[in-house]
Amino acid sequence: METVKIKVLNEKAVIPKYATVSSAGADLYALCDGDIKISPGETYVVHTGVSIEIPEGLAGFIFARSGLATKRGLAPANKVGVIDSDYRGEIMVTLHNHSGKEQIVSAGERIAQIVFMPYVAAEFVLSEELSDTVRGEGGFGSTGTK
Repeated sequence: METVKIKVLNEKAVIPKYATVSSAGADLYALCDGDIKISPGETYVVHTGVSIEIPEGLAGFIFARSGLATKRGLAPANKVGVIDSDYRGEIMVTLHNHSGKEQIVSAGERIAQIVFMPYVAAEFVLSEELSDTVRGEGGFGSTGTK
């Protein structure tokens, strides 16, 4: 298990928690003074009141919580947020309301989950040619649907 330092920026903030011992994602909690009303099609930046120090070689990926997305239509607007290991600001989640009705987010509610994963940084090298593959330049839908 990796150690991740956390800084509480507001006394009302809830520290991220894993729901079970086998959870891959730690829940992130809404920090707000009152209820946040998010209209259909609207996007709202929700504060968490915490910042974290992610170990070098890892990144934090912010994903939707399955229940919040499927039952209420609330999910991160950018689908997956990426938190780099050198970022020290507050963790915030931009929630988008995909449902047909207004949704309420309350203080202390679980709004997303953060998963820590290693990544590989690439060195880009200019090239006039790329190796041939069976797929070639086939793009969207080129491999079929079944």
